[in-house]
Amino acid sequence: MHGVLIMAGSVYVGAEVRRKIENLVADYAHAIDDDRLEEWPEFFVDECSYRIINRDNHEKGMRIGVMDCSSKGMLQDRILALREANVFEPHCYRHIQSASRISRSDENVFQVETSFLVVRTMQEGDMSVFCAGKFLDEIVFEDDKPLFKKRLVVTDSNRIHTLIVIPI
Repeated sequence: MHGVLIMAGSVYVGAEVRRKIENLVADYAHAIDDDRLEEWPEFFVDECSYRIINRDNHEKGMRIGVMDCSSKGMLQDRILALREANVFEPHCYRHIQSASRISRSDENVFQVETSFLVVRTMQEGDMSVFCAGKFLDEIVFEDDKPLFKKRLVVTDSNRIHTLIVIPI
């Protein structure tokens, strides 16, 4: 099946490329869910974009969001602040994700859309749906390894009822 090409959008995406991209999306969620947050920036290229925005602002073409990081260094700073400076009630996430829709915009950039649901569990055991929406990604390959160039988190709700400390 390695050489089989799968139709996605108007451009063919090979099965091996699809598998690597799907693994990137899954591994990203597992790193966050398993509190391996120091690994989070390593899913991105150095000059990257990570932004969380609500659906209304996204549809209006606005950039106003909850979180906006424009480099791997900024992602690393967020984790350092989370571990050493931020004060928040301990909690964890569990991502539930759909299959990813993958297309190519050019030879080197893959457009990927994945729906998600994040359940938040507090230290005492209370659970709630924290966030739902979709990831809109631009993924590139460096040395045969897929990495996020851009990850736009579009939340379905216009408001997040608590401070986002852990990345989505």
